[in-house]
Amino acid sequence: MQKLLLLSEKISKYLIAAVLIIVPLLPKFPLINVPGTYVAIRSEDLLVLLLGFCLIPKIVVDFKKIVKDKIIIAFIIFFSATFLSLISGILVSHTVEIGLSFLNWARRVEYIVPFLTAYLLTPRDKIKENIQFYFKILIIVFVVVFIYGIGQRYLHFPVIITQNEEYSKGIALRWTPGSHINSTFAGHYDLSAFIVLVMPILLGALFTLKNKFVKLATFISSGMGLWLLINSVSRTAQASYLLAITTTLFLLKRFKGWFVVAVISVIFMMMSSGLDARFTQAIKVLYEHVTTGKSFSYVPGFVVRADEVTLTVKNEAAGAPTPESAKIIKDVSIAIRYNVEWPRAIRAFSKNPLLGTGYSSIGLATDNDYLRMLGETGIIGFSAFILVFLTIGKVLLKTFSIKDRLDGLEKVFVFGIFGGLLGTFMTAVLIDLFEASKFAIIFWLLLGCSVSLVKSKLNEN
Repeated sequence: MQKLLLLSEKISKYLIAAVLIIVPLLPKFPLINVPGTYVAIRSEDLLVLLLGFCLIPKIVVDFKKIVKDKIIIAFIIFFSATFLSLISGILVSHTVEIGLSFLNWARRVEYIVPFLTAYLLTPRDKIKENIQFYFKILIIVFVVVFIYGIGQRYLHFPVIITQNEEYSKGIALRWTPGSHINSTFAGHYDLSAFIVLVMPILLGALFTLKNKFVKLATFISSGMGLWLLINSVSRTAQASYLLAITTTLFLLKRFKGWFVVAVISVIFMMMSSGLDARFTQAIKVLYEHVTTGKSFSYVPGFVVRADEVTLTVKNEAAGAPTPESAKIIKDVSIAIRYNVEWPRAIRAFSKNPLLGTGYSSIGLATDNDYLRMLGETGIIGFSAFILVFLTIGKVLLKTFSIKDRLDGLEKVFVFGIFGGLLGTFMTAVLIDLFEASKFAIIFWLLLGCSVSLVKSKLNEN
């Protein structure tokens, strides 16, 4: 078993690199469809399965040590709490089907495997070398994502998304003027979230590292990331991005760099007519709501598709005139959240405040991950989720006591994750982010690398 463990530690570096390349870049073509759902097994699932197999020797050899680790304990509590919620939804509230609910629970377990691989299998004396390796890969990935995004907009590259049952079959679409750019991702929401997560690392490196080639590479890739972010036309991601880069560059004490980046970013955001119009519309609608007290208007009769915000009017009869009393949609995104998705999650939470109604019980989209967790897993599951981040955060906060022992890239990576974390938490207020597989896998992987890095420095004493 020791030989298997050594082999696992050696190949884990390259499997993690494969995840960083394949998950963001390979479109979500289905390999095996799961009967009864529009979910499919994809290449990324097989790759994560390989990571899981690599973890087995480590768990067997160091089981007693691993189960005493506070972060591992937090994950065990979380998955136990959510599994209890699943059982409650099946046997008590009868709000979920066992197959679909278990599949959704298992998917959350899958997303944590990359974290555990980076956290448990990375040798402490190799973490610095690995971080440098992964950093170079992230730059290359950014460039490829940008090239494909350019190709979608100007060269008719195919668009592959999973925002409803038909599209999830791998149907190739084409970009149309005014629509979102999603590049190699399954939707514009996880593309923009990926940029919010990684851009603080790149910008931190741009203003911290001295190597001229690295500066040029991070400058170019950061510009590409900004273009992708703007053309994803995601209002939430724009605000999250500004919070993320502000956090990172302030922690690195790159105040002049922050000012330059913030000004350039805001200027280019305002130059985007589509994004500018959407921000203006959102501000106008919110202002009217606050000053008049009226509810957000929307057209009754809607279709909510997975992770997209669409509103479709249902006519009772062909050619039937629209009733005069029907309200005009002022802002579809806000209206559907405020009138449909959020109340649905709150109703699910009210049915069983402690355990919720189980995974898959409140539909495909909630567009607020915190309300979704409360509705599906209740106070117990939500609290366990918070416990995971409190435990991880306690380790990451120790960075401030050892920052003098971190070299430039190590400091950039950890403080970049700080910014990316805050940006992610902000984005999750309006997007079901931790369920988006492409984003979630990369998120937990980079978080695992940062925790492993901090722990390795703490153990040097």
